[in-house]
Amino acid sequence: MSTIIYTKTDEAPLLATYSLKPIIEAFAGAAGIEVETRDISLAGRILAQFADRLPEDQQVPDALGELGQLATTPEANIIKLPNISASVPQLKAAIAELQEQGYNLPAYPENPQTEEERDVRARYDRVKGSAVNPVLREGNSDRRAPDAVKNYARSHPHSMGEWSADSRTRVATMAERDFAHNEQSVVIEQQDALTIQHVAADGTVTVLKESVPVLAGEVVDATFMDVAALRTFLAEQVQAAAAEDVLFSLHLKATMMKVSDPIIFGHAVETFFADVFERYGEQLASAGLSASDGLGGILSGLDAVGEEAGAIREAIEQRLTELPRLSMVNSDKGISNLHVPSDVIVDASMPAMIRNGGKVWGPQGEEDDTIAVIPDSSYAGVYQVVIEDCKAHGAYDPTTMGSVPNVGLMAQKAEEYGSHDKTFEIAADGAVQVVDSSGAVLMEHQVSAGDIWRACQTKDEPIRDWVKLAVTRARASGDPAVFWLDRERAHDANLITKVETYLADHDTDGLDLQILSPVEATRLSVERIRQGLNTISVTGNVLRDYNTDLFPILEVGTSAKMLSVVPLMNGGGLFETGAGGSAPKHVQQLQSENYLRWDSLGEFLALAESLRHLADRQGNARATVLGDALDRATEKVLSEGRSPARRLGQIDNRGSHFYLALYWAQELAAQDQDAELARLFGPVAEQLSAQADSIAQELIDAQGSPVDLGGYYHPDDELAFNAMRPSATFNAIIDGLVGQRA
Repeated sequence: MSTIIYTKTDEAPLLATYSLKPIIEAFAGAAGIEVETRDISLAGRILAQFADRLPEDQQVPDALGELGQLATTPEANIIKLPNISASVPQLKAAIAELQEQGYNLPAYPENPQTEEERDVRARYDRVKGSAVNPVLREGNSDRRAPDAVKNYARSHPHSMGEWSADSRTRVATMAERDFAHNEQSVVIEQQDALTIQHVAADGTVTVLKESVPVLAGEVVDATFMDVAALRTFLAEQVQAAAAEDVLFSLHLKATMMKVSDPIIFGHAVETFFADVFERYGEQLASAGLSASDGLGGILSGLDAVGEEAGAIREAIEQRLTELPRLSMVNSDKGISNLHVPSDVIVDASMPAMIRNGGKVWGPQGEEDDTIAVIPDSSYAGVYQVVIEDCKAHGAYDPTTMGSVPNVGLMAQKAEEYGSHDKTFEIAADGAVQVVDSSGAVLMEHQVSAGDIWRACQTKDEPIRDWVKLAVTRARASGDPAVFWLDRERAHDANLITKVETYLADHDTDGLDLQILSPVEATRLSVERIRQGLNTISVTGNVLRDYNTDLFPILEVGTSAKMLSVVPLMNGGGLFETGAGGSAPKHVQQLQSENYLRWDSLGEFLALAESLRHLADRQGNARATVLGDALDRATEKVLSEGRSPARRLGQIDNRGSHFYLALYWAQELAAQDQDAELARLFGPVAEQLSAQADSIAQELIDAQGSPVDLGGYYHPDDELAFNAMRPSATFNAIIDGLVGQRA
């Protein structure tokens, strides 16, 4: 049997899996392909960390660790769905849910004091933030809009808000003393183990990270955020938003950048509510309430403060009535931009604002312009360029605009997303040094207490592979490929030297390959977009995330419809299925009215690529037939309007899965490459077609009532399975196919 690993993840993608995976298993099994599941959900990752503390019947294996090993082998064929990159509030909520379900897990220690508490904190820290992606991504990213998706967007354009030349929306970012301006970078000459240490003013040395293994040719960077400068900057933006009477909105990456950005978020909360923290900061801290957990965490925990809880709540509510107005996540429920650090993620929130004509929601449900605050200036200029272009030329036109596919450097924890275990909130004034095994200081920063210092690594082999992938995509597409690298930035300068060296290893005749700063690259890309032309963005890890949300949200309405292929460096394949930023709202809708809006298009696209990869690697010709038929079925789902709608009483996620199965069976029955597959799927197509009206009605009839899933982070499998497969007629046909081989 050939094998595909289908990951069990979180929220709406997880619920969709209960419906879609039985279909995949039945169809793939006909071609001798086994579909296995590995649980890398937030709950699964938590339980795996504490297997030694749980009874045998509650223990779960470390599926993420297993998949990390598999990803380094040629046999790897992994379909990776979106997972929660947990912020601390999400992590705490998941722990509480598991505890309520009878799992004897320890509480998350905010300030670990004992050895046991430090061990517990270390285990939980391995779970939060971008714990999954760096483990699985043993290759670089090739992400683009498939032709079927792009063609559909052109013929069925999504709505775009109107832009005005008089829009007051702009990006505010730091001009000095941030991560971008403080960066230092070195290229390691030989394999070594580095040490990160803090040297206090009196000479006391504290080791922050004892061993950082590095390889020859590796790029290592270090930088810090000056928190005094940060707080000054934030206070200035609060004042500016008030003076201009626009909304104040903060845009961070408090999930992926799981140490630095939650701290920055906390400083923003304290700055916006400066009067509250001046008066009640000590009481809040004594009650264990941290600004880094957001305003929501503070409000929900005020009972722990005691008799002053009412006064604090009143002071917060009073501040919210004053200028500047705070942008909202959900104005109906009073959930602001500063409530939860994971609610506003820059790579999703900024494109959504740009698509909406530069408007965000205010506290009274109004739309208005905003100062979009992105403290670190590394990539903030990208968004400002797009805003300026929209002010000058109006909104983009999905029916004519070009595309910006991406080749992203991310293999082996490349760049900033690998920095979590090397990010520190500095305890005392002094210097932070990166020292090699000989004692030589490679990089050094003078820091103050509270500053945020971080280092990150980018290995040489992933850089070589990234350059190769960029050349491959440029050759295959015929489009220009632009390396988004700034010669004035320390890290980028080292990468440029390597890129120029490794490009010489390839045939680049006739290719348009450029190296431009992110700001210059954005200008070129949006100019070409308006001409209907495509430009490949070749970027580092964080910009990969930003660009693969920014441009798809403008081009095709969502990043979830992108094809994301990760050719693993040792020959395997990882196939990612799109973003899950709106997944929480989808789950809430299912729970309240048994309607799931999640669109599994990304899963359809990834599965087709996975099948073709399997055919190429293992010579399974039937996998090619399955994959090609699936692509044709997917295009028909789009063209026939069978994607999930938005309102009760219409087709939802489960209905789109039914129509995919119907069209997939029809395509397999009609193809002439494999007669046995055609023979097997002919009756299936006939049954699904004959029962289509009944099945569609059964799926509609299931809607309208609340659904008990047994949990949000850790749903009960049986309850979720039953909720997501409500059509007995459809189930009987699919289950009848299981075990049959062509």
